[in-house]
Amino acid sequence: MPKLIKNRQIIEDNWELVKDFSADLLAERGGENLLLPLVAWLEHKDVIAARSSATGVWLDSHELPAQLADSLHNLPVIALNFPVFRDGRPFSSARELRLNFGYQGEVRAIGDVLRDQLFYMARCGFDAFVMREDQNLETSLQAFEDFRDAYQSSVDRPDPLFRRRA
Repeated sequence: MPKLIKNRQIIEDNWELVKDFSADLLAERGGENLLLPLVAWLEHKDVIAARSSATGVWLDSHELPAQLADSLHNLPVIALNFPVFRDGRPFSSARELRLNFGYQGEVRAIGDVLRDQLFYMARCGFDAFVMREDQNLETSLQAFEDFRDAYQSSVDRPDPLFRRRA
């Protein structure tokens, strides 16, 4: 079973990321936890909600979390795709999910996820990371300790440094 980093620990990933969705897929994989594309969720929401297994949604970098606003309470996992390293839109989406929508479930980074991004991803609200295949999970864990403190406020630490020192 593949592994991921969640809450700063390496665990087994019990979710299957579905890239090519078809209505038959739901019947074929009835007992599995599935991460479905946003388009599939929007088109088949009622059928998907009736599944006995858990269902999450993944958004590509150009898709907005607002499209899930009415369904957030039903989703245990929302994955945000980084198609390439230089596409930072999922950072904003994670922050929006946590701060604007108050989403409490798992926010997962998928795609081109590198060790160098983890500290910043956590500050934006990500709590789970599916690392790119060439990344070592053990050494990637050290990324959360790369910096001792940060000046700015963030999802993981709402008060800026000057307020914490006062």
